[in-house]
Amino acid sequence: MSNNPLLPANIDALAAYSSAKSEKLTGTTWLNANESPYVKSIDISINDLNRYPDPQPASVINRYASYAQLTPEQVLMTRGADEGIELLVRTYCQPAQDSVALFLPTYGMYKVTADTHNVAINDLSQALLLDGTVDEIVTAVGNSKLVFICNPNNPTGSLTPLEKVKAIATALADKALIVVDEAYIEFCPEQSASKLINDFANIVVLRTLSKAFALAGLRTGFTLAQASVLAPIRKVIAPYPVSTVVASIAASALSPDAITSMRRQVSILNALRAKLKQWLEASPAVLQVLSGEGNFVTLKLADKNSFTIALEQGLVMRAFTLYGENDWLRISIGSEQELEQVKIWLDGLSQSATFEEQEVS
Repeated sequence: MSNNPLLPANIDALAAYSSAKSEKLTGTTWLNANESPYVKSIDISINDLNRYPDPQPASVINRYASYAQLTPEQVLMTRGADEGIELLVRTYCQPAQDSVALFLPTYGMYKVTADTHNVAINDLSQALLLDGTVDEIVTAVGNSKLVFICNPNNPTGSLTPLEKVKAIATALADKALIVVDEAYIEFCPEQSASKLINDFANIVVLRTLSKAFALAGLRTGFTLAQASVLAPIRKVIAPYPVSTVVASIAASALSPDAITSMRRQVSILNALRAKLKQWLEASPAVLQVLSGEGNFVTLKLADKNSFTIALEQGLVMRAFTLYGENDWLRISIGSEQELEQVKIWLDGLSQSATFEEQEVS
């Protein structure tokens, strides 16, 4: 318990989000944070850093609006999609009164943000979202003000069909905002809910440049919604959330040529993901491979010590506890050379398993 009398009484109950980088692991091949393996070389020249930046830089907003096929009034630039999550909770939820609905397992920042703002969590399941009827989902959501749907879902990769998102939004019109987190949507762009925004005042889409755009270090995201939904958020956001340097790099990343390059890289990564899934499904060291989208594959290990062996080889992946079991692993789709290190690890595990079987027989 904290001895600082200035801190709120519930501060000790809060749990910080445990990011991939917070685990302080060491290694040579990093496939634990769903980062792009593509390195960008950026040349910028800025001579007005003595001036405050445009709070919502027009060059970036206009380009992202064009990319998302929306109007500039429907786009808000944020410090990563995480700030979008925080702004939605802070703007639309009353502390100690409202709740947000989550379909677990899912991205951990929804819960961390709600807890920080003393907003209750309505714990639902991915199984309900994927297999339940719309009536069952709406009943379970109850009076929750925000309904977070990570699509594709992190860490499972599961995808909620657009028709189901639309049906949920229809049933919860004037009752809740449906927040569709599309951090990984570039890997399955035809599934984006952004095309629903013009028809649904209660659909909000979160986007990022961290994944497919290979700019995780830039911390740039976007909140997409009808102008009337974004208007109150614009009252809450910090006065200068986007630095001049970030805006310049983001605008460059959203040029037509850069978007074409991004899509080409996504095509390569999707092909590599398919190859990785084949390796995993053929390996006796893997009990289950989850089918899904995104730049990662999540799997259940036959022996959780296999993760330790990977670390000893300098191969860093993301260990998870899912469904109450601590033998799950998420592998980011890296370069072909990086995934070859995964293949070497898998082959070594298979050889060890074969050797042990021969010894037993």
